[in-house]
Amino acid sequence: MEELTCGEEEEVVLIKKTGATSVIWTWFGFKESDVEQKNIICKLCRATIIAKRGNTTNLFHHLKMKHVLEYEDSQKLRPPPQMASQSSGKKKGAPAPTHQQTDIVKAFSKGTPYDKKNRRWIDITNAITLYLCKDMVPFLTVEKSGFQNMIKTLDPRYEVPSRKHFSQTEVPKLYDKVREQVKNELRSIKYYATTTDLWSSRTMEPYISLTVHFINDEWKLCSRCLQTSYFPEDHTGELISQGLKEALESWGLKEELQVCITTDNGANIVKAVEINGWTRLQCFGHRLHLAIERSVKDARVEHAIGKCKKIVSAFSYTWKRKKEMANAQAELNLPPHRLVTETPTRWGSRQQMIQRLLEQEKAISQVLKADRKTRHLVPTWQDIDVLESMNKTLSPLLEFTDALSGEEYVSVSTVKPVLHLLNNTVLPLADDDIDTELTKDMKTAILKYLNEKYSDVATDDLLDMASLVDPRFRSSYIADDQREFIFTKAAAEIQALLEKQAVSATESPPSHTHTGAAGEAQREPKRSKRSLGSFLKNASAQPGPAALTDREAIKIELKSYLQALDVEGEADPLEWWRLHQANFPRVASLAKKYICIPATSAPSERAFSTSGNIVTCHRSALKPETVDKLVFLAKNLG
Repeated sequence: MEELTCGEEEEVVLIKKTGATSVIWTWFGFKESDVEQKNIICKLCRATIIAKRGNTTNLFHHLKMKHVLEYEDSQKLRPPPQMASQSSGKKKGAPAPTHQQTDIVKAFSKGTPYDKKNRRWIDITNAITLYLCKDMVPFLTVEKSGFQNMIKTLDPRYEVPSRKHFSQTEVPKLYDKVREQVKNELRSIKYYATTTDLWSSRTMEPYISLTVHFINDEWKLCSRCLQTSYFPEDHTGELISQGLKEALESWGLKEELQVCITTDNGANIVKAVEINGWTRLQCFGHRLHLAIERSVKDARVEHAIGKCKKIVSAFSYTWKRKKEMANAQAELNLPPHRLVTETPTRWGSRQQMIQRLLEQEKAISQVLKADRKTRHLVPTWQDIDVLESMNKTLSPLLEFTDALSGEEYVSVSTVKPVLHLLNNTVLPLADDDIDTELTKDMKTAILKYLNEKYSDVATDDLLDMASLVDPRFRSSYIADDQREFIFTKAAAEIQALLEKQAVSATESPPSHTHTGAAGEAQREPKRSKRSLGSFLKNASAQPGPAALTDREAIKIELKSYLQALDVEGEADPLEWWRLHQANFPRVASLAKKYICIPATSAPSERAFSTSGNIVTCHRSALKPETVDKLVFLAKNLG
């Protein structure tokens, strides 16, 4: 570096760089004679600094090495890197740049995949696992290019694990987590009901399902599908009974807390329940389906139903005939509905098939007559008369079946009211001019079968108790000669429940005194002085000579409950009990016991519908334990 002499230092006046914006030019300048401003001179030590093309790096370095205090001042005045890059690239009158220069560390981090312990990686992996289980999507989805491209677009740093990782690591981990949540939920229930059924998968592997139903502390009716277990043994009553017992034990459910189990009328299931000594409720849907099946044992009916199935089949396997059907519907101003195929496992599907055929009868006849090969399928007036008689009899029953098949609302207490409606409103015999002989025969057969099956004493008492604790019905549908008996039975059960709760409270372990860090017992909170009101309250609560016994108090509460204000039929009994539990606490405990029972075994059949959506033709190689976990997660994930 070239330095100026002392004489020159006094004479030279340094000027600032033209158009300079950097703070560094506070300590550097040029001679006035240096028109092109090529030689940069330090104002502090008069040293000449080389800086090519206006780069200020050497200038800051000179301050740092020679003038430390001034360098620190320059760093304080220096703007942040992003602002500096914006100001340096901005021309006079030009708009501000829309992008900022990315820091080199951030640039590298954006291209670096997440570590598997990173919170973001864990969250995305959990979300994908939830998607695979809740929406019943094959594990192969995570390896497909479309899915991976979507994930890369959402977060480029996330690398999708293999399907093996999800099937062997993530799904079992999620299953263990949800299973523990369900077990904790089941520990607090006082009573529960169950449904069960048997099913064979697409690959003919047998499974048995178990679903539990209970009412929680918030008076919400809850259903939890506990398992869909592989059951390769012979389906005998003895083995099924043992399997059901083991299922309850594995979930920590006590048999004595089970109020009832709802099943179909399979002989092996019925025998299994009898062996275990459990209370069983026959599925209303199956009973109604069998009643209808028995009512149509007639040559005319079988002929009409057979032709109906052939007509549906004729339109199901040819696109040309479907097109002709659509044209005929448009020409005749009929709804553009497709024909319905009967499914033996779906209650009411036959009725839906008949109803749709009668709706589209004109369009069907027009299409079938136009083809010589299908003219013999055109329904005759005799067939139409039979189908109309069936439709008139069966159409109201379909609505009752659907209403009783839900698992998110109370259904068992409506069985007695439904039977009453069937006998007195829906299926009573009408005048000769209104009902045909076939209609009368079907009504008589259906009512006879249902009344016989629900005349069982144990079943009748169970349904009476359920309707009694439903505030919409109470004693309205209990037979007059049974009311006093049901009332006495309800009082006895309530007393037994209260005694059981008292024993449980007595046997509960005492709370241990917690010790502090020094090993000394924590002090009890200081007792406040009792007010006069508290003494008077306790005095009034002392049992006097005229105090009521428990049984008398229960009977008084029951009578008060039965005489309470009427509740609308559309009201939710669970919501009513949530609001009035404090008014009738003893009866509320009995209600929570009985109205959790489902009227049909539809919940277990829905579990098998979920299983069918999982064990598809593309996933037929799934192992039974994987099927059980996937069905459990699909049914219990929120």
